[in-house]
Amino acid sequence: MGQRPDAMKQRAAIVEHPFGTLKSRAGAQHFLVRGVEKCRAEFSLMVLGYNFSRTLALLGVERLREYCVQRQGNGAKNLEYA
Repeated sequence: MGQRPDAMKQRAAIVEHPFGTLKSRAGAQHFLVRGVEKCRAEFSLMVLGYNFSRTLALLGVERLREYCVQRQGNGAKNLEYA
């Protein structure tokens, strides 16, 4: 840190935003369960929800739906069910 004082600002700009968002979505500064494995699972669910909402915000529902249909490899046949 002594050699690169700007590194902390860069880290804060890149990393702190998602953690702040996750923390505010959880509504508290603590986990709702006890134990390392349960806390890890709870945090994983928070991250999954965050990543999904970011994907929806960036791509939109229609593009995400089209991508999921293409990933399935069944073509437009499944588009009506997506």
